[in-house]
Amino acid sequence: MTPYAPPDWGAAMEAALDEARAALATGDVPIGAVVVDASGSVVGVGRNVREAQSDPTGHAEVVALRAAAARLEGWRLEGCTLVVTLEPCTMCAGAAVLARVDRLVFGAFDPKAGAVGSLWDVVRDRRLNHRPEVVGGVRAEESTALLEEFFAGHR
Repeated sequence: MTPYAPPDWGAAMEAALDEARAALATGDVPIGAVVVDASGSVVGVGRNVREAQSDPTGHAEVVALRAAAARLEGWRLEGCTLVVTLEPCTMCAGAAVLARVDRLVFGAFDPKAGAVGSLWDVVRDRRLNHRPEVVGGVRAEESTALLEEFFAGHR
């Protein structure tokens, strides 16, 4: 019997990092996200657009989840994985739960606002009816470097 080997999320994270880099052009915090289906195909992409669209809910995860739901023509994203460069906040963690994604993969941990284990743990709250699998720290150094470079220029 072949032992279970978890998938390598590096390629999907690269797509999320590309979205994060694109957010820099609009002055938004460089956070990117993609939604991949069970076959590994990207079905939704998103980047922070809070500044570009004056939208307080314009977080990368929400944008990517909306794009995936539109493409798949349904809000239930069962079988999908949300991949994001930074640990989601409470709003985005809640959105992932409500979208019924199977898995949430993120890069950098966010000790100030992370809601997937750092500060809160929304996605694993037993009181909720859906709890996605969580994989953290994927290419965290690259995600952290983008954020540090961005914020260094704003201080």
